[in-house]
Amino acid sequence: MAPATILVVDDEPSACSALASILTGAGHNVLIASDGQRALDQVELSTPDVILSDSCMPNMGGLELLRELKRRSIAVPVLLMTASNAVDSAVGAMREGAADYLTKPLNIEELLIVIERTLDGIRLKQEAAALKNQIEDLARFDNIIGHSPEIRDVFRKVTQIAPSRATVLLTGETGTGKELVAAAIHHRSPRAARPFVRVHCGALADSLLESELFGHERGSFTGAAKQRQGRFEQADGGTILLDEIGEISLATQIKLLRVLQEREFERVGGNETIHVDVRIIAATNRDLKQMVADGSFREDLFYRLNVINLRLPPLRERVSDIPLLVAHFLRQFESDDCKTLSMSPAAMALLVRYAWPGNVREIENVVQGAVVLAEGETVEPHHLPCEINAPSIAQGGLPSVPGASILDFERYAIMKTLEATGSTTKTASLLGISVRKIQYRLQEYRDTSSAQRESAKSGVRRAAFRGAREGLKGKPEVG
Repeated sequence: MAPATILVVDDEPSACSALASILTGAGHNVLIASDGQRALDQVELSTPDVILSDSCMPNMGGLELLRELKRRSIAVPVLLMTASNAVDSAVGAMREGAADYLTKPLNIEELLIVIERTLDGIRLKQEAAALKNQIEDLARFDNIIGHSPEIRDVFRKVTQIAPSRATVLLTGETGTGKELVAAAIHHRSPRAARPFVRVHCGALADSLLESELFGHERGSFTGAAKQRQGRFEQADGGTILLDEIGEISLATQIKLLRVLQEREFERVGGNETIHVDVRIIAATNRDLKQMVADGSFREDLFYRLNVINLRLPPLRERVSDIPLLVAHFLRQFESDDCKTLSMSPAAMALLVRYAWPGNVREIENVVQGAVVLAEGETVEPHHLPCEINAPSIAQGGLPSVPGASILDFERYAIMKTLEATGSTTKTASLLGISVRKIQYRLQEYRDTSSAQRESAKSGVRRAAFRGAREGLKGKPEVG
């Protein structure tokens, strides 16, 4: 048990002296106050780790002390000592925020266990808070969450690509984070102080897209009441993201090709040639090579766009990032809903197993829905969408449903989360269980694996012996 500072509050000097001796002998630092008011004065000077207070004292008792600490927003766990005939009042105090209670006369072993359990709880909360604050630093790259080899390769390439002005083509399924990667390239480039302009090419009709990209002159078409700058002009000196580039028509492709080649264009209805200095990043979830073969995308434009190709892996190819993403979105949405939640091992196992056709965008929506539906402090499998519970859509690896026990799901969740975090402390925090339980389970898994290996070896030896014996039966006697 690591040393802590414990404030003992009791109006009986002999009780204070005895408790101080016990706690000091256990390696803790002890402060003493004779009533609740003096305890408050002591807390104002130096906040202890735990307060061990008698419930009944003159001037201010333990319950009044607890309420006053709460009123002053001083977060110190309070353990109340109460007479055996006043347990009901102690339980009531726990409803008001007391960490635990002990009945007098005190059992020394029970006292030390309760203090250790309280300190463990404090440390776990501190580690969880630190994890929540650090998880994005651990696995964040310009708002992109992940720590898998696949996503770290993307981070490395972004760092290499950013300083140049070369055109980049981002490819990958919907929801893999192409817009975030484009923003990361811009913000890490020498153009970071200039505009980063996004255009969703698939959201506009062809006639409107041309005006959106290149601008228009007053009177160039019905409704053009005044001159308007296009997105290329707005992005001058910076970066433009042409999202869903595979959706633009062949006519617009020709005009776009000129911008890539010459860095110049005319507004719709205008004659003035406008020159811009813009870095172009294009993104698509379509197979542009196949579109070139089909004749729906210009080959020369494809090669102009495909100077640097960066493929973003789907979530099913970076499964170890799923617990990190779940923790990130859980933190985000529990804050919005004023909740404090953890993901149960069974729920986490299902999330890790699922194929995620919608990728990161889908996992964000699923976690948001689970936060809304969770009644207590834990997200359980029944809070998740039915398709995530359906084994037919999920990836392999998880124990089969039905037929698997809760322990099978727990093992899967622990091992997958540990693989993602590399830390038993972080794994415990993400799954909402104690570090000690994680360590116990890991030892249990090791023992089971060793036993299975020994059993397998024994089986092989027995089979070999039986084979040799059967072989001898068929041999003639030598004599």
